[in-house]
Order: sequence, then structure tokens, then C-alpha cells
Amino acid sequence: MEQPHSGRRGAEAVLNLQPGSSISVAHHPLFGPHDDLILLELDEKLLPHILHQRVTLRGQPDEDAVLCTPSKTYGIKFVGNSNSVFLIPPSDHSILCEASEDHNGKGHIQQASASVIKVAPGSMELVEVAPRLDKLRLLLSENPYRSGEALQFEDVDGMEKCITGLYTWDDLVDKVQASDEELRTGLMAFSAVEINGYWRIVDEEYMGKLLMALFPSSVLNDWSLNALNEDEVVGALVQDGFPQKLAHHCLSVYGSKVGEGVNGSCLWSLDERRVCVHFAREILRRGKRKMESLMEEWRRKIPEGMQASFDMLEGEVLTEKLGVDLWVRAFSVSALPLTPAERFSVLFKERAKWEWKDLQPYIRDLKVPGLSLEGLLLKYTRRIQPTLDAEPIFSAR
Repeated sequence: MEQPHSGRRGAEAVLNLQPGSSISVAHHPLFGPHDDLILLELDEKLLPHILHQRVTLRGQPDEDAVLCTPSKTYGIKFVGNSNSVFLIPPSDHSILCEASEDHNGKGHIQQASASVIKVAPGSMELVEVAPRLDKLRLLLSENPYRSGEALQFEDVDGMEKCITGLYTWDDLVDKVQASDEELRTGLMAFSAVEINGYWRIVDEEYMGKLLMALFPSSVLNDWSLNALNEDEVVGALVQDGFPQKLAHHCLSVYGSKVGEGVNGSCLWSLDERRVCVHFAREILRRGKRKMESLMEEWRRKIPEGMQASFDMLEGEVLTEKLGVDLWVRAFSVSALPLTPAERFSVLFKERAKWEWKDLQPYIRDLKVPGLSLEGLLLKYTRRIQPTLDAEPIFSAR
């Protein structure tokens, strides 16, 4: 039997409905499809972000939208309902059933009715996804900073000519489907630097010139490559004609902060692997080399005090046996797609079969929320292992 709920209307009446009681249901005068109203199902950890308006929807017209919190990205998918879900507006939009009389003329108690404004066919569900940083790399690659560009920016006309393919932080936020934190991490991973308000990657040849200019100064001034004074290094590079911003960038790309000097300036240590890999890439840009030839030239190029080891090139090169010679060619993980499906597609076009020791350096950086590296292998590869002690071989699924 229905119990009266005098004084309560609309959604409030349903929210305060006691166990065992009931309420009338009626169509709202504005009942209809209301396609502008969509239910969104949220995990409790996301609720504070929604309530405090710390989320944004990102995506271009030709892309599926994603929802971003300050630190994570969520894909949005529609999930249909098997049962009817009624949307009931607050009481100030509901209607109250009029008192009616039965055939004996006795008045009925006035009752609130839940006014249904829409029947929801389903709801939107959020699933954490990896940020879409392949697009970030593509945008940054449109107009890398190159030698001689500083002269072009000295006059307005030169600056206007270079404006194409340049993106500010706001431009990247608008175009790249990633949270602000993930976008900053991506810019750091791609060694991007903000120049005149635009985020840029710097051409490898230009970075090589910066690095090569640093070494003579270190010898001349008796600097330790493990304790470089930032002010001194930047000052020397500026004197050599390099922009101050790029001088700082050189230290961050090839080194790490290790402390503070006596005058308050930061101390930097050049990273042996990063420096050595730079010179190996420089050699291999001219084409594949025999192992012995590569190692000989490589050791000549690196600065005194550093030791080149072929292990440093893991994820940077592939080797192949041709006759009695072992050849080495460039194949850098940093140039591969960041989405797993595209990454594995490129890898299996390169080689139909991969040994685990060769494959692992090219997939260990893949990050998919809720899916481990083992899960990725199960999804995209077939594993063959003739015997328990044999090296597993992976091919495309």
C-alpha cells in the first residue's frame, strides 16, 4: 500500500524513501529524450575532482573525447542499461499530484509524485588510459629548433616566418589528449624546451654542436665533467654564440643536477650513457657499420674519462650477421610509436621473430593502465619455446 509523503517532491522524495514504502511515478511536463543529459558513472576517487571542477574534456572533433584530471587520462565509453533508469529532477521541477475525490466524494491525501523527465538508455563509464603522447611528438617534430635560428628571431619578419608549426603550452593542452602532469612528463621525455613561449625539440645536430663546444671549455678551465658549475658552463657557451636557454638545456639533456657549488650555482654531472649514446647515434646516422669499425670510431669520439660499452646501446641498435661480419644499424626505441598495437606492428614488420633479450628493450617502456608487460605479450604476441631452457621466441599474434 502506498504511504503518503506529504511535503516531499521530486528527487528528494525518492532519496528519502523509507524501506517498504512507495511513491507515485509520473511523466514530467517536460518529459522527452533530452539528449543533452547523460549519466556518468564515477569511481569514488574521481568524485572530488568532479565536484571541485578539476577535470577537463579533451579531444579534437575527429577524436573520441577523453576526460583528464590533473594527473590522469580516462577514456569514455557508453554502457547500455538492461533495466529502465528514470531521471527525476529536484523538487522545484517536479509536479504534485492534485487531490482527487472518489465516487463517494471523499478527498484523498495529497501525495508527492516522482516526475520522470527522461528514461536513460545507459551511462558513460570512465576507464583509465595511457596519455596520447604520439601526437605530442608529432607536433613537436613539425618545427625543431635548428642552427642559425637565433638570427631569424632577431627581426619580426624572421620570427613570423618560423611561427608555423610552433605550439604554446595552451596549444598543446588543446590538441593533446593527456593530463597536465602527463603532458609535462611527455615534454621532458622528448627533451623539449620552451623558447620564446613555444615548446620545441632541438635538432640533434644542433645539440651535438652544444655538447662539442662544452668539452674544450672543460679542458681549458680544468672542469670536472662530474661537477660542472652551471653558471660557468652557461657563460662559456653563451660566449661561444649559443643562446642562454639552449646552454641550460644542454646540461639538462646530457646531465643531472648533483648539488650546489660554493657560490650557490647548481652543479651538474654529465651522464656517461647519454653522452656516449649521442656519439653512437651521430656515427650511425651515416648508415650501418661493422661492429669493429663502430666501436673504434665511437671510442675516438667520446670525451676523455668516459668509457663506451656496447651495452649502452640497448634499445638503440639492432645487429645482424652477414657472412662472418656482425653489422650494427640504428633502431631507436625513442622513435617508435607509444601505443602498444602500433609498437608491436612496427616491431614485427622489422623482424618476424624476436628473441626475448632483443625484444624486451623495445617494449619495457610501454605503460597501459591495468595491463602488465606479460599481459601485453599475451595480447599481441605468440610465444614459442621448444624446450624449458631455450630462449623464448616471440612472433605476431
